[in-house]
Amino acid sequence: MGVSETEAASESAGADAVPLLNPREGIPPVVADDAALERVIEMFAAGTGPVAVDAERASGYRYGQRAYLVQLRRQGAGTALIDPVACPDLSGLDAALADAEMVLHAAGQDLPCLAEVGLRPRRLFDTELAGRLLGYPKVGLGSMVREVLGYALEKGHSAADWSTRPLPEDWLRYAALDVELLIELRDALAGELERAGKLEWALEEFAAILATPPKAPRPDPWRRTSGVHRVRGRRQLAVVREVWEARDRLARERDLSPGRVLPDAAIVQLALEMPKTPAELLSLSSMRNRGARRHQSVWLRAVNRARALPDAELPVPSQPGDGPPPTHRWAERDPEAAKRLSAARTVVAALADEHTMPAENLLQPDVVRRLAWSPPAEVTPATIGGALRALGARDWQVRLVATPLAKALIRLEAKGEL
Repeated sequence: MGVSETEAASESAGADAVPLLNPREGIPPVVADDAALERVIEMFAAGTGPVAVDAERASGYRYGQRAYLVQLRRQGAGTALIDPVACPDLSGLDAALADAEMVLHAAGQDLPCLAEVGLRPRRLFDTELAGRLLGYPKVGLGSMVREVLGYALEKGHSAADWSTRPLPEDWLRYAALDVELLIELRDALAGELERAGKLEWALEEFAAILATPPKAPRPDPWRRTSGVHRVRGRRQLAVVREVWEARDRLARERDLSPGRVLPDAAIVQLALEMPKTPAELLSLSSMRNRGARRHQSVWLRAVNRARALPDAELPVPSQPGDGPPPTHRWAERDPEAAKRLSAARTVVAALADEHTMPAENLLQPDVVRRLAWSPPAEVTPATIGGALRALGARDWQVRLVATPLAKALIRLEAKGEL
């Protein structure tokens, strides 16, 4: 189905969407003890077919990304809502579902917190990624359910504080509805993928998601403070580091989102102003918030630690990466690489349009950049394919793009532009 046909179908389905207000079997009781969990394990082990899975976190409220509710649904078992605070070990459920395909929407968001409680899919179907490969213009769960199945989901509680106990009934209804139609959505999208000749591509993508190792902790995570680009001096960067680390310790101890302890904007202002006294600190506009003022002595000590550091211990202005420099510098630093990048992007964009999917799903932008910056010494379809695989491209991507990319780079050489 082309983009215009998809959009037309979407408008038609959206106009006639049926509100989905309640789960078919009602709202199940929350599983919050071992006995109830054992009953769920037995029911889901006896069920058939794929298992719909979702998780709710408390992003913006609590420290980290742990799950505060896990929802599952399977044919023959119905829906289960599990409290992973009360039942933190779901490895028994995982073992019972070892042979089942798990269906998630935007799996990359939930897999880490599911792994923390012992749920690790061996087979995966990601309905969001399937929608991207099929060229759907909107791939949120609500949009996909509306466009593909013709139902309207209530999405009002996605940003709620799911660490709340007890969870309100309307939140539980919302959570149950998130998995109510996920299997039906999976089946419809699998059929579309097969008809479009993209099912094998999707299966490779799903397998790649499961094979991706957990992200290693970022070195110097304080460098990701929003607005840190305004901080120039090394002494001021040391303030960002010291205050960020003090905030992180407090946030972890209090189990709060770091931004609720002290906003990033306050860290940057402390670095730029470097107050010396409590009065100077409290005069800052970012310190008017009661939460920020509550720990004023912590922030002042952090600023003073940075002020007292010897020069040799101050952070450098930027941290070298392991990849190419920012692309806006290529024209000056390596004009030939800039030309290769432009040619490669043109090829990928054209192929993505031909196959009705976003360019970033046809080939990851970082792979395109790295290939353009450091191409093989001899450019052929085989060498380009090998380079793409080494950079993490999947086989289906290599089959589609290696030869066109090689031809484009060879044309640049033939024109004497490289």
